[in-house]
Amino acid sequence: MEDRVDERLIALGWDPAWEALRSINEFSELEPARVALQHRGGYVLYGRSGEQPATISGRMRHEARGVGELPAVGDWVLARDGVIQAVLPRRTSFSRKAVLAWQEQVAAANADVVFVVAALSDGPNLRSLERYLTVAHESGAAPAVILTKADLCPDVEGALTAVREIAPATPVHVVSVPAGLGLSIFDAYCRPGRTIVFLGPSGVGKTTLLNALEGGDRPTAAIRDDGRGRHTTTHRELVLIEGRGLVLDTPGMRELQLWDADAGLAAVFSDIEALAGTCRFGNCSHEAEPGCAVRAAIESGSLSADRYASYRKLEREERFTTQKRDALARSEEKRKWKIFARASRQGGGRGLDQRDN
Repeated sequence: MEDRVDERLIALGWDPAWEALRSINEFSELEPARVALQHRGGYVLYGRSGEQPATISGRMRHEARGVGELPAVGDWVLARDGVIQAVLPRRTSFSRKAVLAWQEQVAAANADVVFVVAALSDGPNLRSLERYLTVAHESGAAPAVILTKADLCPDVEGALTAVREIAPATPVHVVSVPAGLGLSIFDAYCRPGRTIVFLGPSGVGKTTLLNALEGGDRPTAAIRDDGRGRHTTTHRELVLIEGRGLVLDTPGMRELQLWDADAGLAAVFSDIEALAGTCRFGNCSHEAEPGCAVRAAIESGSLSADRYASYRKLEREERFTTQKRDALARSEEKRKWKIFARASRQGGGRGLDQRDN
C-alpha cells in the first residue's frame, strides 16, 4: 500500500529533494499535496488519497504579505484535514504584477517547461512574444515557443524565421492540431512526474493543445471568421495525464505586466545588451552619443528599431515596477516597526525582554 502511495506522489512530481524540505519543516508530520485548482472559496489538492478540497489556515492568511505568498496552482503544500498549513519553497514561478494591485500574482508554480504559445494565424505578434518570453525566462523553468494553427498561415517559414530572430536561443516548434502536425514534439518534453505549462493570450489554442495531449474533449469555442478561437479556459488547473506527466493550463491574460524580470530581459534581449556593452561610453543612453553601437546597429539594419523600442519599453516598465515594489517593501517594514514600538511602549518594554528570554 505504501509503495502505491509513494507512486502517486512521484507521478505528481514529488522527489527526494521535496521530501528533504518537508522533513526539516516545522510541519514535517503533515501530508504533502499539490495544488491542482484555485478558486474563490478555496483549493483542490492532489495528494496520497487522490483529489480533495482544501482551505488555507488562518495563520497563513494572517502572515502572508501578499497574494504571492499564498498557495498557487502547481505549488507543493503541507496540509492536515483539508487545511493548508505551509507552502514549500517554489523551484520555479511564473509571476506577473496583479492587475488591480501592486502585488505579485503567481500564475504557475514548479513548472519544468514553459511553453509560450502564439497563433500563426495572427502573425504572430513578435512584441507580445518578447514580453511572454521575458517572464518565462525569469520563471526559472525551461522556455520554449509553440506556434499553433500552422494550417491557417500562408507563410509558415517566414513566420518561423521572424520568431527565431527574436528568440535565437529558445526552441521554437510549429504545430497544427487539426492537421496532426508537430505533435510529436511533446514526446521529448512530457513524461511522468514532469510539469509543463501553456502560457499565452486568449484564442491561441492552449486548450486545443491540452486536448491533444490528454485525448479529451475540453470545451473549445468555434473558430471565428478571422481564424481566432474564442477563449474558453476560465481558471488555472493542473491536469494529470497518464504517461505524460502534468500540464498546467492557464486562461489567456488580458494584461501581462512585469513583476521582477531583470534576468528575463537580459536573456531575451541579450543581443541588445551585448551591443550596449561595446558603446564608446559606459553610460551611453543610445540616443545621440558618438560611438553608440546600438544606434549604429539600427542604422545598418542589423537590429530592428521595433525590437529596440520593445526592449526600452519593457526596461522602463521593469525599472518603474522595481522602484514601486521596493518603496512598498520599505513602507511595510516601517509599519511593522511602528506596531512593534507601540506594543513595546504599552508593555513597558516587556516585549523586548520577552524576545530575549
